[in-house]
Amino acid sequence: MTLDAPQKAWIPVCCGRVMRFNRFLKQDGDAYGSMMCTVCNKSVTLEQETVASAEAFGEGTRLLTVIGTPKPPKTDRSKASNPVSGIGSDDQTL
Repeated sequence: MTLDAPQKAWIPVCCGRVMRFNRFLKQDGDAYGSMMCTVCNKSVTLEQETVASAEAFGEGTRLLTVIGTPKPPKTDRSKASNPVSGIGSDDQTL
């Protein structure tokens, strides 16, 4: 990656909208997060782990930093598609 190239970020999208992200603190001081679709109410729970423990997941593991907001933008997102196959992320599998 060159310094001139802009950095990319992963944006969690469901039903054509950016998912809502909330962070919660436990009484013991740990935290966890939850991403939720405001259209269909699907949710994904994220738990914190140390970076060192990521090695247990194997050689091809990638770490993602989550950028989230409790009030995502109201604009619809266009479907991401694979430029090679032309298949969108919401397309049915065979």
